[in-house]
Amino acid sequence: MKAFLAASLVFALASIGVNRPANADERDNHHYVRHDDWKKGAKIQDEDWRRGEHVDYHDAHLRAPPHGYEWRMVDGNYVLAAVATGVIASVVAADIAAH
Repeated sequence: MKAFLAASLVFALASIGVNRPANADERDNHHYVRHDDWKKGAKIQDEDWRRGEHVDYHDAHLRAPPHGYEWRMVDGNYVLAAVATGVIASVVAADIAAH
């Protein structure tokens, strides 16, 4: 009986790790990074802009970008910036759990 209880305990402890929810890094490739320098009127660096993914503003429930602007997902943030210059119009922290 003790062996059965010990085996049950070991099995229960082992299964806890299997059933626990994945953290954000395991769920998706978006890693939230705070960028204090990203604010309206500032310029996003070219390397940050290039590694960002184009975002469908409808799917992300964002406002339509003005002509010449585009939403990108960069470091867990939605960034709206001018395509030609990189001047930022808006930054919104993404809800990572929803992706």
